Amino acid sequence: MTGPYPAESEAVVEVVVVDGRSLSCADVAAVALRGARVVLADEVLPRLARERAVVDDVVDRQVPTYGLTTGLGSRSSYALPRDELARFSVRTVRGRANAVGDPLPASVVRAALIARVNGLAGGGSGVSPGIVPLLVGMLNAGVHPLVPETGSIGASDLCQLAHVGLVVIGEGRAELSGEVLDGAVALRRAGLAPAELGPKDGHVLCSASPLAAGHGGLVLHEAATVLLLAQTVTALTFEGFRANTSPLDARVLGLRAAPGQSRAAAQLLALLAGGDLTDPQHARRVQDPISLRCAAQVHGALHSALDFAGAALDPELNGSGDNPVVLAADDDVPGEILSSGNFHTPALALALDTLALALTQTAAISAERMRRLLSAGLSGLPANLSPHGPEHSGFAPLAKTAQALVAEIRLLSAPVSTDPRHGADGVEDDSTNAALGARRLSTMLVRLRQLLAVEAVAAAQAVDLAAPAALGRGPALLHRAIRELVPPLDDDRPCGADVDRLSDDVLGSDEVRSALRALTEDAS
Repeated sequence: MTGPYPAESEAVVEVVVVDGRSLSCADVAAVALRGARVVLADEVLPRLARERAVVDDVVDRQVPTYGLTTGLGSRSSYALPRDELARFSVRTVRGRANAVGDPLPASVVRAALIARVNGLAGGGSGVSPGIVPLLVGMLNAGVHPLVPETGSIGASDLCQLAHVGLVVIGEGRAELSGEVLDGAVALRRAGLAPAELGPKDGHVLCSASPLAAGHGGLVLHEAATVLLLAQTVTALTFEGFRANTSPLDARVLGLRAAPGQSRAAAQLLALLAGGDLTDPQHARRVQDPISLRCAAQVHGALHSALDFAGAALDPELNGSGDNPVVLAADDDVPGEILSSGNFHTPALALALDTLALALTQTAAISAERMRRLLSAGLSGLPANLSPHGPEHSGFAPLAKTAQALVAEIRLLSAPVSTDPRHGADGVEDDSTNAALGARRLSTMLVRLRQLLAVEAVAAAQAVDLAAPAALGRGPALLHRAIRELVPPLDDDRPCGADVDRLSDDVLGSDEVRSALRALTEDAS
């Protein structure tokens, strides 16, 4: 593990070794986004074989066991005939592939696959050992099952993971090298063969919450970076506004040690280092607006929310979410299969809801900082940051775009973990919506990055107009990157395209992100 959520300094990962115990958000991102190769640790297949022996023994002795020798959900009291068990596995997959909507992005499917592979590798499922290398082969060959975007209520990702199961048995559809193919064709072109399912395998392919966990790993990875971007854009606004940095003083913050605020303040000061703003004589005001004065408190709360989410996500990435769980024989202790609630994800759902709210707070003060830059009475700069008179609009219309982005982010922050529950004939009577909690965060993070680009456009103009003698290292880096793409505003012009370019090519740039991590590494 590299920590509860990604460290600010992060090496490029080309191979991820899966052992069931140590998968990190950075590993998920490496596999999902950069195509890192997946390799099973040496101990995985022997572990799976020992557990599968327990499954075979239970089947041979016809012990009543949920999802293995009995039906599922409300049919758990129904005993399955011995010669039906393998066919029941196939029907389990086919009958649960009920998700709807557009296919999830391939990166999200890959994230779910690596999360499931790691969960299986750690033990507890009793899956046939050959299925795990097949899933690894699909990842490494780029066989991406088409998984519709809607179908999980958080009590396992059953109706979506079943679409992965269809491809595993040579059915369904998958994308390979940009082409959508029948599952069997995609496997064959990749040099892979469909699996022959045995007892319990179908349930294993649909079980647990790897979609919530894998997608959660991706959004935490991106949220940590977006927080760093928010800090850097804030530092650029500080420079243009000539803000008072005394609220970032460690002595001040130590008098009320709110979670995360000291870390956020230290990072802001690291970004501002090398400039002249931190000299108290350069502050224009004794007390600035809250959106500047309390940036460390708000961003510190986001740091804290990321810590909380990382702690909730780690057991989902590195634990068994199966029901029932298979315990291999150990010395004189016989193997067992026990009922489990490990598939349930209330802590993760709550953490993702918390993260959504923290991102919304960060978004709200970004929009307000941008508006303060436009106010001549507060900023000391020309109204609306236009170098011309009142017959020019400057950036005033762009403030409406900022507010529209905040409105959408706020809408998406509504908690999903508190929705009404329902279940299968009164048996499955609670759920968490954790997968939805992760999916909406993806959209929130895109919108927040666009909003930060709006603030950055205005802040760069403010810096040009204020013309400070020396910028801090972080603001200087960001200002240079902005000006390489977008010229200062002179006469009124369309600014939406400027914002999109900055969002994608500056705030989305791996080079810029890496450089900012290097500047703030010691403050993290």
